[in-house]
Amino acid sequence: MHGHTIVCGDDALAMRIIDELNNAELSVVTLQSPDGLEAAGIGTADAIICAADDDALNLEIALLARQANPGVRVVTRLANTVLRKAMSDDNGPGAVLDIADLAAPSVVEALLERTTHTITAAGIDFVVSGATATHEDTLRSMYGDLAPVAIIRGEHSEHPGEVIACPGRDERVHPGDWTAMIGTAEELTERGIRIAKPIPSTPRERPLVVRVADAVRAFRDDLNPMFYRALAVAAGLLLGSTIMLRFAYKQPGMSWVDALYFSAETIATVGYGDFNFLQQPTWLRLWGIAMMFAGVATTAIVVAFVADVLLSRRLSQAASRQRIRHLHRHVVIVGLGSFGIRVATVLKAAGHDVAVIERNEDNRYLAAAAELELPVIFGDATLRQTLAAARLDDARAIAVLTQDDMVNIETGIVLREMFGPRTAPELHRPDVPIVLRIYDRALGAAVGQRFGFAYVRSTVDLATPWFIGAAMGLDVLGTFSVGQRSFMLGGVRVLPDSELDGLRMFELSTQTRVIAIEREGSPVRLHPRRETQLVAGDTAYLVGPYRELIDTMRKGQRASQPGRVTPTHWTG
Repeated sequence: MHGHTIVCGDDALAMRIIDELNNAELSVVTLQSPDGLEAAGIGTADAIICAADDDALNLEIALLARQANPGVRVVTRLANTVLRKAMSDDNGPGAVLDIADLAAPSVVEALLERTTHTITAAGIDFVVSGATATHEDTLRSMYGDLAPVAIIRGEHSEHPGEVIACPGRDERVHPGDWTAMIGTAEELTERGIRIAKPIPSTPRERPLVVRVADAVRAFRDDLNPMFYRALAVAAGLLLGSTIMLRFAYKQPGMSWVDALYFSAETIATVGYGDFNFLQQPTWLRLWGIAMMFAGVATTAIVVAFVADVLLSRRLSQAASRQRIRHLHRHVVIVGLGSFGIRVATVLKAAGHDVAVIERNEDNRYLAAAAELELPVIFGDATLRQTLAAARLDDARAIAVLTQDDMVNIETGIVLREMFGPRTAPELHRPDVPIVLRIYDRALGAAVGQRFGFAYVRSTVDLATPWFIGAAMGLDVLGTFSVGQRSFMLGGVRVLPDSELDGLRMFELSTQTRVIAIEREGSPVRLHPRRETQLVAGDTAYLVGPYRELIDTMRKGQRASQPGRVTPTHWTG
């Protein structure tokens, strides 16, 4: 076998990659262990995709594949940041990718309800943004030469919520339909499309006074209730002894300060260098003995309670609860995995407050959460009391990002019930964005439609184009979501005698749009007309649903035999 693609993994991402490669009529060989590399034909393969949900396995296969075939395109999935950076250096053909990095921007945009996406191509910042139609008209009349990306039909249409990908400019829109267009910021502004301001990049730090007060309250609230009783006994013993010695100690007598001092050193058993009971009456010496034993006992109990607080994890948990009290318009993230911490990092860098709910107290990302000063609540997010501890009444958005689809769906349903009309007025907030991470696209679409979730993000759907594009040598520039559909922007260099060589714009797939053409010696041509013809040497930049877009981008390759990918050169 020659010119095939090897795929390693058996989870949802690997299965999707295999399906898409088969749909593209490419030869695919599956692999589950490093021992099968030679049998899979690594020596003659065009690419190998290490997409298993195991960094160690992906790393081993990637290294062995590169050793066996230095020219093969190796696309590796690695969640570990250290490994990913090390592998990216001198990696050779291919790419090192992380699902969290690829999908996090889409989740952040959904949490902040941003419909503006910026992707750079040909040195130009293209902006995807949209607006709700106020009257019936065609896209051409409303937006001129801007390239339409999608239409989401409004509530009053025959098919509310339907997403039409890359409609023609003569498509009619009706009042309430939402249209997404792509162009430069200036072009969109001229057509009355509002562009969201850039997300701030400077985090807002809590004042020092607030942080100190939180720490004191956290220490107080985490103390064992018996601590206060033990402290009261110790204080009572000290007070009683002070009064006793003030009036009973003779030869010489004691002032109040002397009595307090002598009582403290007796209770603490730190020695008698200045006062002692040697010349005192027998009953007072017996009192001194009882006071020493009582002092040792009460002091030990008080110290034990304080040590328990200082050395236990409950202190950090209490501190988290205190910090949450001061959060305003914060984002709640359920699940502190590689994806959750990545989303939290982006939000914190943008200056947004974040609170985290995590079930596992031994989570490996707790250190990263502490570095970001994220308050963490430990508990089961499917329980209302755990969710309520994150102060949902003041949260601006919630992201449910655990690695279990069923847990995410259950948590989402509980959240929807908590925000529903049957709850207390302060919790009735139907407009709060709830973003659910669902691996499988079909399941995600079904869940969104059945339970009314507007923001369901499939990490598999968002990451698959990057893995396939890297394996096929294509130039994927960015992915984004419109409604429940995932879109992609990519670039392709038209090679001589390829299917794109000589093709006119109107002959392309109806679900893709060429937004710019870069031709050597000429300025970048934006929004080419229907009659514009591609010629060899052009670099075309296209937008559309990733499956159709990848199929179109492959047409820029030279003619090849079925099932074989001819090595090509792609540029961005």
